[in-house]
Amino acid sequence: MDPLRNQTTRRILLATFIAGLLLLGFQVLHHFIIPVAWGGILVYVTWPLYRRLRSSLRNRHTLAALLMTVTLALSIVLPVLWVAFLLQSEVSGVYQRISQQVVAGHLEVPPLLLDIPWIGQEIKALLDRLQADPTALRNELEAWTTYAANHAAGFVGGVGRNIGKLGFALLTAFFLYREGEAFMVQLRQVLRRVLDERVEDYLKAMGDMTRAVVYGIVLTALAQGLLAGVGYAVAGMSNPVFLGVLTALVALIPFGTPFAWGAVCIWLLLNGQTVPAIGLFLWGTFVVSWVDNIIRPLVISNATQMPFLLVMFGVLGGLAAFGMVGLFIGPVILAVMVAVWREWLDDAVAGAPGDTEVAAGKTPTDPV
Repeated sequence: MDPLRNQTTRRILLATFIAGLLLLGFQVLHHFIIPVAWGGILVYVTWPLYRRLRSSLRNRHTLAALLMTVTLALSIVLPVLWVAFLLQSEVSGVYQRISQQVVAGHLEVPPLLLDIPWIGQEIKALLDRLQADPTALRNELEAWTTYAANHAAGFVGGVGRNIGKLGFALLTAFFLYREGEAFMVQLRQVLRRVLDERVEDYLKAMGDMTRAVVYGIVLTALAQGLLAGVGYAVAGMSNPVFLGVLTALVALIPFGTPFAWGAVCIWLLLNGQTVPAIGLFLWGTFVVSWVDNIIRPLVISNATQMPFLLVMFGVLGGLAAFGMVGLFIGPVILAVMVAVWREWLDDAVAGAPGDTEVAAGKTPTDPV
C-alpha cells in the first residue's frame, strides 16, 4: 500500500475519532458548561484575594480554597435571601396600598399622564373600571394567583435547578482555586501545540476583556444602584435600599437602567406625587444614566482597545445566547475574534509592501 495514502487514512480516522470523542464529551458535560463558566469567572475575578489568603495561611492550598469558596457562597446566598425577603414584603405592601386606594376611590391618573395620547386614556379607563367595581381587582388577583399556583411546580423546579447550578459553580470554584495554577500550565501547553505562540495573545485578550467587563459593567451597575437608591430615598419611596438593589441588577444590561427608575417615576405619578416624580426623572436622566454613558465605555474601551459598540453587541448577544453568564462570555468571545483579526491583519500588512503603504496612508502607486 502507498505510504502516503496510508498516512492520509490514519489522519482521517484520527480526526473522526477525535471529533466523535468531543461530541460524546459534549453530550455528557453540556449540562455543566454554564456552572463551570460561572465558577471560572468568579475564581478569575477573586484570584488576587485568594493568593493573599493563601499566603497568610502559609500556602495551604486546600484550606485557602475552602475558605474562599465558603466566602463566595455566603456573599451570593445571603444577598439573594435578603432580596427575596424584601420582595415578598414589598409585594404585599404594594397590594394593600393599591387595594385601599381603589376602595377609597383615591387612585387617580395625574394630568401629566392623562395628556399622553392613547396611553393616558387607557390607564384612566382601567382605573375607572376598578374603582367602579372594587371586586374586579380582587377577582383579577385571584385569577393571577390561580395561574401562579398552576405553574408553581415549574417555578419550584426552576429554583431547584438554579440552586443545583450554584452548587456546581461553587464546587468548580473550589477545585479551580486549589488546582488553578497547574490547570493553566496544562492549558497553555495544549493550546500552544495548536496555536503556537499566539496563544499568549489570545489568553491576554480573554483576561483583559474579563477584567474590563467586571469593572466596566458590574462596578458601573453598583454605582448606578447606589445613586438610584439615593434618588428613591429623596423622592420618599419606601425601602429605597431594595429598589436600589433591583436597579443595580437591571443595570447589568446596557441601557436597562431607565426602565428601573422610570417605573418608579410612573408609580409616583400614579400616586399623585408629581414633583418627586419629576425630580427623580431628572436625577435618573442626568446623573444615574450618565454614569452608564461615561464610566462603562471609558473603562471597557480603554482596557481592551475595543470599540464599545462591539462590546455592547457582545453583552447583549451573549445574554440572549447563554443567559446571565453571557454578560461575560459574549464580550470575551468577541475579544478573541478581534485579537485573531488584528493578528492576521498585522501578518498580512507585514508580508505585503503595498499593504504597508496603504496602512501608512498611501496608495501603491504614490511616488516615494
